[in-house]
Amino acid sequence: MGRVAGSYGVRGWVKVIPGGGAGQGLAAAKRWWVGEREYRVAARMHSGTVVAELEGVASREEALKLKGAQVSIERAALADPGEGHYYHADLVGLEVVNGKGESLGNVKRLFSNGAQDVMELSGDRERLLPWVPAVVKEVDLQKRQVTVEWEADW
Repeated sequence: MGRVAGSYGVRGWVKVIPGGGAGQGLAAAKRWWVGEREYRVAARMHSGTVVAELEGVASREEALKLKGAQVSIERAALADPGEGHYYHADLVGLEVVNGKGESLGNVKRLFSNGAQDVMELSGDRERLLPWVPAVVKEVDLQKRQVTVEWEADW
């Protein structure tokens, strides 16, 4: 869901860089896993990041020890992403096929290039496909399949 970027202030708060649009979900959650440890948390959005007070972390030095740690929350704490929206974790592993039914590979990961999200596929070869309406035509989580407008030889 994110990564601790460093401390925020002098009272032990941390600044987290959310991944894949997870900022609101992190800010709303009451419990986080930071690295291997679970914390009760009070968090809010701040300039594209999430700042949080972790129970038991009371100084800037303690917060800095968490720098680089992965932040995650339980799936049950996430809100429904809404129609036509998906959590990246739900898409990883799905098969990607084009309109002709040709398999292009499986979703290895999604990331942002600054302009849009991008799917990285693994299969007969590595591929990068933009996650935009002109390319992504249908997502079927039940079938575990993403249909795209993309030729196999591109």
